[in-house]
Amino acid sequence: MGFSVEEARFLSAHAAEIADVAPDIALTTSSVFADRAVLDRRFGDYARAVSVLIASRRAAAGKFPGHWLTDADAAQQATPARVARVRAQRIAAAGAEFVHDVTCSIGSEAPAFLRAGMQWFGSDLDAARLIMARHNLGPTAWLARADALAPVSTGGVVVADPARRAGGKRITDPAKLLPPLPDVLEAHSGRELAVKCAPGIDYSGWEGLVSVVSVDGGVKEACLYTPGLAGGTRREAVVLRDVEERVSDTEPDEVEVTAPRQWIIEPDGAVVRAGLVRQWAARHSLSMLDEHIAYTTGEAIPAGYSGFEFIEAVPLRALKRALAAHGAGSAEILVRGVDVDPDQLRKKLKLRGSRQMGVVIARIGNDAVAHVCGPRVHA
Repeated sequence: MGFSVEEARFLSAHAAEIADVAPDIALTTSSVFADRAVLDRRFGDYARAVSVLIASRRAAAGKFPGHWLTDADAAQQATPARVARVRAQRIAAAGAEFVHDVTCSIGSEAPAFLRAGMQWFGSDLDAARLIMARHNLGPTAWLARADALAPVSTGGVVVADPARRAGGKRITDPAKLLPPLPDVLEAHSGRELAVKCAPGIDYSGWEGLVSVVSVDGGVKEACLYTPGLAGGTRREAVVLRDVEERVSDTEPDEVEVTAPRQWIIEPDGAVVRAGLVRQWAARHSLSMLDEHIAYTTGEAIPAGYSGFEFIEAVPLRALKRALAAHGAGSAEILVRGVDVDPDQLRKKLKLRGSRQMGVVIARIGNDAVAHVCGPRVHA
């Protein structure tokens, strides 16, 4: 939910007072009436806007400073700070000195580019978002109200973040993004671009780099870079955990397909979405259970990842009996390539033992195979 221009101005003018009252606003089901009474008393007609601001800030934890102004949609779409830093580093490494963020919203990308030594200019059509961006970035920030499809700058790199949701639903067609991806590319033809998109869209026809980024195991975005920013790479996975790992299509991908070894390991989602499982497996001396399925196996779990110690492989129909024989009382179930719902399967298994176990179900050749394992272990 967004704000009107009047609401955005009020939130900016009363930021200190809002910060003072925010710790006392729980925003729980049981506190809704008490919260509203406090906000009505302190902020009158702007109580709703203050409530949305407090909730949106909490939802955006880790994306930008906690005192920034934001609305719910901006908080949801804003790039996590670690991901923005990855983008800024790549663009800076390509020699860029100036970046125009044509969908700047509340300004969440600006700090990463400024820290990377580039000049940043932000524009947006939403006047309320620009008021918030001004509050967040200060009086010296370069900001303007402009349509992302009507260029108001020349030179440098264009960064765009089209809206990926409409009516509460995720948009999976690039031509239906807001603004549409083809229109963004046409409007800024001839310039280097970095366009943030949803990771689940088919980008096989993109001529530059598709960089898929995850944070702590959750895939956050795919960013499309034009060839001048790609550095000769077509596909890249950036895995941000306790340490950062990058995998690209320029790396060796010779990997064997073998029977399960000591551990079964699922690669990070960014690696899977980027189509770089073979490269990642080769890097860590792993083999694959099947050349078409994104499960790997090896004698050790790569540092920073997790895996399941392999016990035995059984046909899917024999899984219930196998788990009972091992005394399983609960099981974490992973599935790839087989039409099985883990939650529904778990109910059918009716486990009654005391042992925590793992089950990795995969299509191996033409067969649905259940790999019975110990519990998940983190390296």
